[in-house]
Formats: sequence, structure tokens, C-alpha cells
Amino acid sequence: MTDAAPEDAARAFARLDETGAAIVAGVERQVPGWVHTQVVRLLDAWGRASAETRLRAEAQSVEAGSAAARRIVNELRALFAVDPTQQQATPLEIVRTAYRESTAALAAAGVPPIVRDEFDERAWPDDIYGLVPRTLGDLGDPELAPLHLAWGMAKATVIRARRGA
Repeated sequence: MTDAAPEDAARAFARLDETGAAIVAGVERQVPGWVHTQVVRLLDAWGRASAETRLRAEAQSVEAGSAAARRIVNELRALFAVDPTQQQATPLEIVRTAYRESTAALAAAGVPPIVRDEFDERAWPDDIYGLVPRTLGDLGDPELAPLHLAWGMAKATVIRARRGA
């Protein structure tokens, strides 16, 4: 083994910290607006909410967006605080739960579930409105999408370097 392995691991660990912090900041910034946008989009598509129901749902979506951001940011911080070899999820798995709060707001407004494909129904049975973000970039900031890949590459490098040590 060369002396480069510890250096590689240290650099990868630094990248892991940097990308984790950037993911947290981006999610904290984007999730509130994403939740609101999803609620408004589905209310528009449904087109049957009374003016009063719509106003209530839109107001609830703002609160739901803030709650989702707090919950997800806390879960991401907890994930990133764990040693990479012990992490049981990825940032995207955690972010994909952002649909929960928007789903609650839509259900409270009486919006019926949408028709989803079989894969989505199996993968996310509780996502009755088809809201699960496919990538971090789906939150509205395309700069977030590559951060997940960079985080994964840094994590893999850390784990490989440790195994080689």
C-alpha cells in the first residue's frame, strides 16, 4: 500500500462532508417551494376545489413545505453524522419522502388520488399523487442533481480506501 491511500481517503472524506453540506443547504432552500408548487399544480389539474378550499390548501402547503424541509434536513444531518460504512440510506431516499407533507395538504383539500403506473404504485404505495422526486434536481435546482452522484462517489472512495488500508 502507498501513502496515497490515506490522502485519497482524507480528500474523499472532505468531499463527502462538502457534498453533504451542499445537499442539506439545497434541500433546506428548495423543499418549501417544491411542496407548495406540487400542491398548486395538482389543485390546478383537479380544478374542482372551491376558492375557500384552495386558499386553505395553499396556506397549508406553505406550512407543510416548512415542516417537510425541517424534517428532511434533520434526517439528512443525522445520516451524514453516521460513519459512511454505517449509513442505511442515501440522501435521495430521504428527500423522496418530501411527498408526505404535500400529500397531506392535497388529501385535506379533497383531491382524489391520481392514476399511477404499476412501478410507482409498488415503489411508493403512499404517494397517491405521484409526487416522489426522481432526483434531487427535481426539487427545482438542477445544481442539486449532480451533488448526489458526487456524494456517492466520495462515499465509495472512503469505503474503498478504508478497506484497502
